Amino acid sequence: MERLYKEVLGDENLNKRFWLFAKEVFDKIVSLIALIILLPIFLVAAILIKLDSPGPVFFLQERVGKEGKIFKVFKFRTMTVDAPEKTKGRYIEKSNSYVTRVGKFLRRSGIDELPQLINVLKGEMSLVGPRPTLPYQVEKYSNYQRKRLLMKQGITSWALIHGRNKLTWPERIEYDVWYVEHWSFWLDIKIIFKTVWVVAKGEGLYADRETDDIARTEQ
Repeated sequence: MERLYKEVLGDENLNKRFWLFAKEVFDKIVSLIALIILLPIFLVAAILIKLDSPGPVFFLQERVGKEGKIFKVFKFRTMTVDAPEKTKGRYIEKSNSYVTRVGKFLRRSGIDELPQLINVLKGEMSLVGPRPTLPYQVEKYSNYQRKRLLMKQGITSWALIHGRNKLTWPERIEYDVWYVEHWSFWLDIKIIFKTVWVVAKGEGLYADRETDDIARTEQ
């Protein structure tokens, strides 16, 4: 990781360091304000989840963050409690029976991802960055693919606005590495605005296939 860091980000100048600091401050301020504003939505979502199916409101799972650090990601539970084990190694398709009725709406609207604002506020994630993946997936990475761990993992990403779950994992990683190598504060702003459009249209929400390549196993 140290060698990759020097290769990709080691030549940072003062200007880039400033914008990386600005990214951190922006993340904290926006996540705090968003959590306060979205509190009513969180409460309604929690009630609907509990009424719809047995199990906890939140889905917590260990993911790999910046520089390989492990943290627990927060999401609203959108599947039955036995889904993580039953669906491991498979893409989540629209017709998947493990997705609850409320879960389908939460996924379609993107509300299921909002609890990750807690991760952002804690400094474990960023608003924008490569999506966090599972430890066993990272173990399969090449040195090139590990470049996606050089920046904090994000709620939205460059890959998300270019296909979301329609992309294979190798395709997503290509987009993620490109993002790390070409990052700028203004690129983040562009991705945030584009994400609103992608989520509103429901683009790439579900995969239309299963695959053996570092498969989608998250809820």
